[in-house]
Amino acid sequence: MHSISLKSFVDCNNGESRHTSLPNRLSFAGGDFPVRFLNCRDHDGWRRRRSCRIIARASERDGGAGAGAEAGGAAESQSQQNASSFFARSQTYALMRQQMELAAKSEDYKEAARLRDSLKSFEEEEPVLRLRALMKEAIADERFKDAARYRDQINEIAPHYLLKCSSDATTLGIRVQVRSVYIEGRSQPLRGQYFFAYRIRITNNSDRPVQLLKRHWIITNANEKSEDVWGIGVIGEQPVILPNNSFEYSSACPLTTPSGRMEGDFEMKHIDKVGSKTFNVAVAPFALSTFGDATDNI
Repeated sequence: MHSISLKSFVDCNNGESRHTSLPNRLSFAGGDFPVRFLNCRDHDGWRRRRSCRIIARASERDGGAGAGAEAGGAAESQSQQNASSFFARSQTYALMRQQMELAAKSEDYKEAARLRDSLKSFEEEEPVLRLRALMKEAIADERFKDAARYRDQINEIAPHYLLKCSSDATTLGIRVQVRSVYIEGRSQPLRGQYFFAYRIRITNNSDRPVQLLKRHWIITNANEKSEDVWGIGVIGEQPVILPNNSFEYSSACPLTTPSGRMEGDFEMKHIDKVGSKTFNVAVAPFALSTFGDATDNI
């Protein structure tokens, strides 16, 4: 689990990801959906039959899953089951999105349309996505008690899901905005490989020029396994940012789970005075999610 530049992120994947596909049928949300094998032409001109296997989980309704649950170990066990079920559904969702992209690239538009419709059905039945839609509707209607109830139900199923795929924080006049996105084409869900790109904008709203010296990331996957990553500068640079100016760059992060989160800080210093002390600029937590969210791009 490393944070790498977008160029390296593109180059580090070989052609093996082109040989994955869906099984003959995919089950979720209480129904079966037929799936055909795809024949696509690789870069070397050969046509190969794609084959893979998906383990699908039927989506769960929220009524009564926690009814009568006992305190202590029973509640913890239910929480673990919810998290495990959400993890499996996230894998299924990621696989379907990847296969839709592959079908479109191979110009099998009928298959791409079928997968698109299946994804729409999945999104309508997936408990977390359904609860999110209900929560947004309740907020819009000012039914805040209902919104709080939906929020609590989401937290029971996927504790970190409500974390946005973007963040915005300011430290000593230095503003850091981040936006992440899941990249289906560079992921291999069957192998537990999920790639996320993120774009960062650093804006100097202070009246002093600063230089970014180092970076520090804390990367946490869906299993709550964290890794600290340190490095000099960003994408091979230690940029100087003048007052009222911005610096932007893109990078990427691979995960072994369909979701996770990142946070960290940049070590900077003012360069208008010799001997200025360094200071840390916070990067607020943001999600890495195959589901994404409704936040607009920065």
